[in-house]
Amino acid sequence: MSVGRRGYPKEWRKQAAELRQQGVSRANIARELGIGVSTVARWFREDGVARPPGATRTDAWRLSNRRTIDERWRIQQEEQDRHRDAVGELTDRELFLVGVALYWAEGAKSKPWRRSHTFKFVNSDEAMIRVFLRWLQLVGLSQERLICGLQIHETADIAAAEAYWRELVGPEVNFMKTTLKRHTVRPSARRNVGEGYRGCLAVRVLDGAELYRRVAGTWEGIVRAAVTFPASEQSPVV
Repeated sequence: MSVGRRGYPKEWRKQAAELRQQGVSRANIARELGIGVSTVARWFREDGVARPPGATRTDAWRLSNRRTIDERWRIQQEEQDRHRDAVGELTDRELFLVGVALYWAEGAKSKPWRRSHTFKFVNSDEAMIRVFLRWLQLVGLSQERLICGLQIHETADIAAAEAYWRELVGPEVNFMKTTLKRHTVRPSARRNVGEGYRGCLAVRVLDGAELYRRVAGTWEGIVRAAVTFPASEQSPVV
């Protein structure tokens, strides 16, 4: 990389000129390159660089703001990817405990006023459903014991959503008739719309009372182990 007489890479000067031609302000260019605004202004005076005709300060702000947002998302995604890769492989015991926690967060639970050991898990997130189905395999549930049902708004592409979930869960799983949900709020107030909206999938296990009690008991064990874990032995998880 070649360096100018003031010690800055010559490529920076060229990059600054390109950004200015796109309508970016001198202050934002200086911030992006990590140099002083006076240096950027001097470069533009010496090189005859000016804001392009027709470019307004609002246009420049929007472009700079968009670039800043995209860069921030890129950095955040890289951080998220590092945490993802740090997980590695799960043992059967780890996956079992993950599945128990998922069910207790999103599954049907017995109440003091309505005792029931029905085993039913409902979620709209594909990743959650995939992990939960893998967990059911781990505990020895065959597809023949599963009954699935779609819950979706009546204005959605119902046929496409049904086909999507049927392919995900497998051909041997029984599907109930889709439950249609009516609009109770203004359409503009809903955000779960469009091509990516596929409703919620309910996964029910036939004769699942024994599995429910296994999950309920395991969850109680997780809670007891977590709240009694000595604080002095805790260490940050990488």
